[in-house]
Amino acid sequence: MGMSTGGSGISGGRRRRGGKRHAMMSEINVTPFVDVMLVLLIIFMVAAPLLTVGVPIDLPETQAKALNSETQPISISVNEQGQVYLQETEIPMNEIVAKLTAIAKNGYEERIYVRGDKTADYGAVMRVMGLLSQAGYKKLAMVTLQDQNN
Repeated sequence: MGMSTGGSGISGGRRRRGGKRHAMMSEINVTPFVDVMLVLLIIFMVAAPLLTVGVPIDLPETQAKALNSETQPISISVNEQGQVYLQETEIPMNEIVAKLTAIAKNGYEERIYVRGDKTADYGAVMRVMGLLSQAGYKKLAMVTLQDQNN
């Protein structure tokens, strides 16, 4: 009787070890996912400020406060040579309204930001503003830099 008890204990131990080897793991390892997400967060935090400026313009400085905007604004830029850009694409002055109407999601209620280089001809910037106003766009805003002296 003593021998049979010892023999069944050895074989029973083997069965338990074999059973543990085939047990399914019911946990998800999220550590690699968190690592990737943190790296992407850092990349986007560094890259986001670099994506905001399309046309290089030397903006004038004012003491006005910044506007809060939740959507990507439509911007029209006038550089020092008087060339007009819709977002980053150069367009002729007479095509501004037609192209703007095609991309404006809210129609005439769309907020439009006009960026004029501080050395640009004042008349060129005002012609753009006049065309937009005449077409029916009423939410026009001039983009400037905040004055760093105050």
